[in-house]
Amino acid sequence: MSTALMNPPKRNHQARTREQIVSVVILYGTETGNGELVADAIADVLAAEHDPSIYDMSEFAVEDLDPDDFLVVVCSTYGEGELPTGAEPFAEEITETTPDLSGVRFGVFGLGDTIYGETFNRGGELMAELLTRHGATQVGEHFRHDNSSAIKPAKAAAEWAHGIANVIERVDA
Repeated sequence: MSTALMNPPKRNHQARTREQIVSVVILYGTETGNGELVADAIADVLAAEHDPSIYDMSEFAVEDLDPDDFLVVVCSTYGEGELPTGAEPFAEEITETTPDLSGVRFGVFGLGDTIYGETFNRGGELMAELLTRHGATQVGEHFRHDNSSAIKPAKAAAEWAHGIANVIERVDA
């Protein structure tokens, strides 16, 4: 019998120590609740190798952002390309306090509908612009879910989360 079969290589996720597990803060801004469902789907995937926590943006303080954590922003678009009500307090706090977010790494999962044309998925874009303007670094694919598509948001989010998990690993290695 081959020694390769007797001693298979260990997979990285099996050998991760507590120090290698990344805390992931998932913030959602939503108007109808889809953002929270998406945040749950992302957390379910990331929990396999990381330590995700989910927060409503309206209840999260900017001062609690930690560069040691990876930030996932889930944001819908409301009205004519505005942030949803649930994201406004967080965005206003960033604008008013002008924090230095250098070292904060984040990914974005946006929710929108192409029937709105030019304002499609603008909520996620606004959050990304705001965070980068204050020094945060966006990594991974900025996903723009289209509610007019046949793909349910939570399913798309779970698929996207597998990709962002790989980005977290590369950035943290």
